Amino acid sequence: MKKFFTVIGGMGSLATESYIHLLNEMTPTKKDQDYLDYILVNHSTVPDRTAHILDHSKPSFLPPLAEDIKQQSLLHPEFMVIICNTAHYYYKELQAVTDVPIIHMPHMAISMISKKYPQAKKVGLIATKGTIADHVYENEIKDAGFEYSLGDQAVQDQVESLIYDDIKVKGKVDAAKYHDILKTMHEKFNCDVIVLGCTELSLAQEKSPDHPYQVVDGQEVIVEKSIEFGEKIRRGEKIDFTKIY
Repeated sequence: MKKFFTVIGGMGSLATESYIHLLNEMTPTKKDQDYLDYILVNHSTVPDRTAHILDHSKPSFLPPLAEDIKQQSLLHPEFMVIICNTAHYYYKELQAVTDVPIIHMPHMAISMISKKYPQAKKVGLIATKGTIADHVYENEIKDAGFEYSLGDQAVQDQVESLIYDDIKVKGKVDAAKYHDILKTMHEKFNCDVIVLGCTELSLAQEKSPDHPYQVVDGQEVIVEKSIEFGEKIRRGEKIDFTKIY
């Protein structure tokens, strides 16, 4: 197979399944051959990202992800995507082990705010404790010039419960809990747009989109970019990945 890309997933598997579902659903197709060519690596045994970021004595997720990327690089994909926001904590280290471009999901997501919601002034971020602690999204939001809010401990507790208790453990989305989080960020913390900084939250958005709040979903953005780049590559167009940021 030539002119394909690689998806590094499994963190968690339901979130990766959501990415693949959206990728196939959003790709313009009329026949089987119109779908994109890609390889999925569903590495579910990668150590917990948040646990390591909060306590570096816990197993690191860098070595297994670096090994995945080295293995996939031997197949010469055109680009890679990592379907886990928190894993971008080691983005520079992971990009350093390969010449294949790795698309930076948090950067792509924040770059879309001004395009989708040009009147937005204050951005809310909901994510795992690990993503909050690594400041990847927070720094992107500040660099883009927005005011921002991370909510409070009560919101964070709800977010963690939705991600871990409901989605990772039970395999279900609690729509009421998800909508309540968005309502609180909008009404209590005056957020014009809420960034979903975890792929489990992306799954919540896919399953329960029936709410009035403006959100930017990192996973949906990376799906859109995967399709854009994948179709350009199929047409034989050259992409200067050094200029997409």
